[in-house]
Amino acid sequence: MSDGSGSGPSASGGAREGALLVVGDVVTDVIARHRGPLASGTDTAAAILTVPGGAGANVACWAAYRGCAEVRLLGRVGAEAVEWHERELTASGVRPCLVVDPQAATGTVICLVDTGAAAERTFLTDSGASLRLDPGDWSDALLDGVAWLHLSGYLLFSEQGRALVTVALASARARGVPVSLDPASAGFLVELGVDRFLALVGGVDVLLPSRDEACLLTGLPDAADAAAKLSRQVPLVVAKQGADGALVARSGAVSANVPAVPATPTDTTGAGDAFTGAFLAALLSGTTPEEAARAGCREGALAVERVGGRPPRLG
Repeated sequence: MSDGSGSGPSASGGAREGALLVVGDVVTDVIARHRGPLASGTDTAAAILTVPGGAGANVACWAAYRGCAEVRLLGRVGAEAVEWHERELTASGVRPCLVVDPQAATGTVICLVDTGAAAERTFLTDSGASLRLDPGDWSDALLDGVAWLHLSGYLLFSEQGRALVTVALASARARGVPVSLDPASAGFLVELGVDRFLALVGGVDVLLPSRDEACLLTGLPDAADAAAKLSRQVPLVVAKQGADGALVARSGAVSANVPAVPATPTDTTGAGDAFTGAFLAALLSGTTPEEAARAGCREGALAVERVGGRPPRLG
């Protein structure tokens, strides 16, 4: 890992034998697709769809879709939806390890998607049970047979989740398992605080921020400068830039500017998760980070042309 043990990602690639373990949020997405501004105080016509979601769960599904041989997901849900989420994850090739919360309902996200050219979305988030994942849900045995650990940044936005991240990072470090993290939300990062976030992710091998998150974490307006600066603290930084592709940075410099794949957006929900899942699947297969970023851009383009944050069903 970043302590110099040599277990982190390398420029030359190299296949890793073992599973990908994702720890993060599993939620129910209610997607409302409308055109133009919302009409305040009255009705706005929309096409509404309820689908499984959650950044952590989406990443796991996209990694399985892109050929990762074994993907596991640790998350917390309410009793009312656990069977549905387990079926959906299994159908996507993911082995669910879901903790049923005895008190909280499954998290719900209302995704308001403007069906104009940019297909931009706004989230209304009730994290529910997903933010109640805690160290008691962790076991070192979860890393048995695991080659890579990925943490959803949403874990950092609750006290229990932050404690879990600390435990999981220590466990992964002890076993020499590389760890990646996606910051998840610029809005929540503001509430958490940049210094606090950077202290919490010490020891992470790969950071996968969006452009806004990278700029927020460094205070720099330019994404390339921000990615380069972050790579002085984290060995590998891959900054997702949407329609502008992705930046790969290490050792304080940008090593690649990967172009986006052209796409006609329908719903940008989960595009960053698709990138991350495909990136991790490619990295585990032995590609270089630059090649893995290209794989991420390809799946990000596929994701924005679909409604919801999950890939097509396997088979």
